[in-house]
Amino acid sequence: MFGMNRWSWLKWFNGLIRQLPKEEMFNLTNQLRRAAVSIPSNIADGCARKPNKELLNFGYIALGSSAEIETQLLIAKKIYRLEIELVLQQLEKVKQVLLGFIRFLKTNANKL
Repeated sequence: MFGMNRWSWLKWFNGLIRQLPKEEMFNLTNQLRRAAVSIPSNIADGCARKPNKELLNFGYIALGSSAEIETQLLIAKKIYRLEIELVLQQLEKVKQVLLGFIRFLKTNANKL
């Protein structure tokens, strides 16, 4: 995503959610996957639209999806005692990229 290996964090993420019990397949696992797919999907959707105000909005939606993932991972850690620290570190990098992208859009809104 924007100059970083955008798919590397998904590898960590998928490895972690495979550790969730089978009974969570259609609950927490499904919700986590949907939120993870939502991040790049919202950026792509926003890039295809005009004006850039919409792209900024989709950037915020993608950031919200990252917060959703973080919350759900913390829930999974509490309930299933999963080790989520590596995935949270990767997710933090994704959030930083998103925040940088949002800052760029806000700063350059009139120039784009």
